[in-house]
Amino acid sequence: MVSFHIIFHTFILTMSRNLSIKSTMNFTWDENKNNKNIEKHGVSFYTAQYAFQDKQRIILEDVKHSESESRFFCLGKIEGKVLTVRFTVRGNQIRIFGAGFWKKGEKRYEKENSIHE
Repeated sequence: MVSFHIIFHTFILTMSRNLSIKSTMNFTWDENKNNKNIEKHGVSFYTAQYAFQDKQRIILEDVKHSESESRFFCLGKIEGKVLTVRFTVRGNQIRIFGAGFWKKGEKRYEKENSIHE
């Protein structure tokens, strides 16, 4: 398991009633999952942390996959592209278990932030 600490600005805008995230938290992940994610989606979990720094990020609860613990999506821009990060919160840690540049996340981000081309 890898653990990093990033300070992100303000508090996370949440669309989930069950999520409480402090302005500073540790990020953690399984390194084997990280390597598989890099192979499959071309993005590391280290990079995925930066989606949380986007001041216009969107946090959504993943109700389809939240049976044993609450799971969430963070939609945030990194280098001009919207990244979807799948994560859960365990104590004072944000545990990342998936990330990718997916069209569905980008559309939701744009809708919530009223961005139109």
